[in-house]
Amino acid sequence: MKILIIEDDERIADALVEDLTDQKYVVELAGDGQLGWELADALVYDLILLDVMLPKLDGFNVCKRLRSKGCQTPILMLTARDTVSDRVLGLDAGADDYLVKPFNLEELSARIRALLRRGNTTLPPVLEWGNLQLNPSTCEVSYQSQPINLSPKEYQLLELFLRHGTRVFSRTQIIDHLWTFDEPPEESTVKVHIRSLRQKLKSVGAPEDLIETVYGLGYRINRYPNLSGVRSVNLFCSLIG
Repeated sequence: MKILIIEDDERIADALVEDLTDQKYVVELAGDGQLGWELADALVYDLILLDVMLPKLDGFNVCKRLRSKGCQTPILMLTARDTVSDRVLGLDAGADDYLVKPFNLEELSARIRALLRRGNTTLPPVLEWGNLQLNPSTCEVSYQSQPINLSPKEYQLLELFLRHGTRVFSRTQIIDHLWTFDEPPEESTVKVHIRSLRQKLKSVGAPEDLIETVYGLGYRINRYPNLSGVRSVNLFCSLIG
């Protein structure tokens, strides 16, 4: 999941980036409200952490602008202003939640997970696909109860597929979701991570085609993996979004 942090306090911003990266989120940082607005308007994020007191453009106005343009990305406001009227202003501007500084990182993480689940109410707290399980709260992945040790990018790839069912993702779309704006890799890098993820899944007994290549389009989690070891024929091909 990709998170945009709009925060001008370097100490807080660095702590947030480190903590969320450790939890295998893809994290992008903007140090002022104007840059944050431009990034949020141009790119796709799963959640925005938004400070209120920002240079160039304050958090209330960033939030209002995004909502006025139809942006539905969950927004969690972070602020030292803890009066009831300030909270009302934040929520009325379109924020989904409001956390007062100083805050506990564990509580922030829990609120983030809750907002991400709220954004897709069809998804349970633990993502499952047959015998495959991914727990976003603990960043643990298993197949038939066997733990799988994934790299951060492999984990993010798998979570992306599990959160979107049988949606097909092109390499470009995967890069947009899993890498920050200032470090996009070559498309061949995606192939390398896909290959490594497949090998690790296969090593614990998962079907070889659990991560399916939809030729000419991209990749998705396979609705009908070949459990017998013989590659099945695709009966259909759907592209969502």
